[in-house]
Amino acid sequence: MAAAGQDNSFRDGKVDINADFPENGTNNGASIQDVDLLDEEDDRKPLASPGRSPNKAIEDDKSRSRSRKPFHYPTNRRTSEELDSHSTLATYNRYRYYSRLAPPDDHRMRIPDHIVPATLFYPPMFVDQSGKQGSLITIFSIWNTMMGTSLLSMPWALGQAGFVLGLVIMVVMAGLTLYTCYRVIKSVEGVDQEGEVLEFSDVCRHYLGRWGEGCSVFFSLSALLGAMIVYWVLMTNFLYNVVSFAYENINAPGNETSASTEVLCPLNSSYTPDNGNLSGMFHMATPGDDDTFHHVWERVKTVPFFLVILVFPLLNFKSPTFFTKFNALGTMSVVYLVVFVSVKASQWGIHLDFSHTGKDVDVTAISKYFPALTGTLCLAYFIHNCVLSITRNVQNPKNTGRDLTIAYICVMVTYVIVGAVFYASFPKDKDCIEDNLLNNFSNTDTLAFVARVFLLFQMWTVFPLLFYIFRLQFMHTLFGSTYPSLVHVIVLNLVLVGVCVIFARFLPHIGTIIRFSGAFCGLAYIFTLPCLVHLVRLKQAGRLTWPTGVVHGFIILLGLANFVGQFFFLNKT
Repeated sequence: MAAAGQDNSFRDGKVDINADFPENGTNNGASIQDVDLLDEEDDRKPLASPGRSPNKAIEDDKSRSRSRKPFHYPTNRRTSEELDSHSTLATYNRYRYYSRLAPPDDHRMRIPDHIVPATLFYPPMFVDQSGKQGSLITIFSIWNTMMGTSLLSMPWALGQAGFVLGLVIMVVMAGLTLYTCYRVIKSVEGVDQEGEVLEFSDVCRHYLGRWGEGCSVFFSLSALLGAMIVYWVLMTNFLYNVVSFAYENINAPGNETSASTEVLCPLNSSYTPDNGNLSGMFHMATPGDDDTFHHVWERVKTVPFFLVILVFPLLNFKSPTFFTKFNALGTMSVVYLVVFVSVKASQWGIHLDFSHTGKDVDVTAISKYFPALTGTLCLAYFIHNCVLSITRNVQNPKNTGRDLTIAYICVMVTYVIVGAVFYASFPKDKDCIEDNLLNNFSNTDTLAFVARVFLLFQMWTVFPLLFYIFRLQFMHTLFGSTYPSLVHVIVLNLVLVGVCVIFARFLPHIGTIIRFSGAFCGLAYIFTLPCLVHLVRLKQAGRLTWPTGVVHGFIILLGLANFVGQFFFLNKT
């Protein structure tokens, strides 16, 4: 590159290109205002974009040779003050040049780190030296992710196993799922794919082949589908009670709200959709049961369809950014439920009678229906499909195992508080406890009403995120694109919403849905795939021993037995 004359300078974002290129036939004294820098629109057009031939790119570049600033402009011929300005401008244009070498989603030609100083973008005093997340953030993220709808079913599930056996199972399942989750985290260490963000499905493909990847994606989608069905059933329940509360207070203002200690018990133990009564639900003695409102606004027959009007328009957005702003509501809802259960327990007191003397509420210590609890806990402790994303940027990878253990302990303690405290303090027959603990309270109970409103809004904002994640994985696997077209998205959403409505109409039992979904997905993602990947890793490294194979084979058999066990108690809802 020829040296520019002494009288050249930068001014107003323009530069004399021909001063650096005397062979263009322009003397070095040409005005620097005659040539513009590369405009912002050209910046968005990569030099190597699809559909643009290399020859065409070269011709375009030649045609703009008089209107583009050269890759480097010497700045060593001015004053020290101008040197800083010119150097910064040259660096900035160098960055813009690199940004056009490839499409935005192709990082192979991204600008090297040494080209652009960090101080060009943000003050040095705010530089994060590590760029990693600490242990507290990791622990809280894992805890917050695992806290879900299973919390509402925990007292019911604990009662299915018996109070004593249930507490033991909650601890054992926490330890077992913790171990397999740790195996998922460690599995990426043997996969060397520099520059790629690895998920567990990638690890399964590396060690188990395409079938392993397919299984991981399928069962991950199954877990999401189960969660969406549970959400739809719960939103139907909450919407029904909230609207009924408002209607009854408007049309019968003289009715007082339920006493704070009042609990309700289902009238029957079987669900008959023809009469509109939900198993485990209770008949609300409200005036005008036969009026138009109660025929139109029916919990099972009509509300699931009304919910479509409120939810479906939110499912077709290309990006769910707006709904991510409400993530904090998940933490708030968990805290409120813990406080809600604690307040109710303090009002009721403890009601346990293991000796069956009749002095208090009889309690079963051990029950043969314990698979209902193990299946529920599989979904309650399930984080295996996203734990790599949460722990990818930890500050100290050596502490990941410790942080994961602490997080699981926090999750277990939260489930025990809600499950055991509610079960132990429930003042009526323990068989009255519903698979949604809020169903044991009238829709006129103030604290329960607040919980329903809060959870309804929280689930209404989270539900589109579940659909988005499902759509992302499904569309990318099937079509190679996360958003093939609006038609594809609408058709998929219609199918998924249809499935949710069918369950809300004919099988509105979240306990049954959670335990089957948890046992089915857990069979693969909790018990089988992590163990198989670990065994293959050990075999490839020549460190596989028969005791290790026996132990991990036994874990896989436990997962299979847990899934099969769900079918022996189909009437437990």
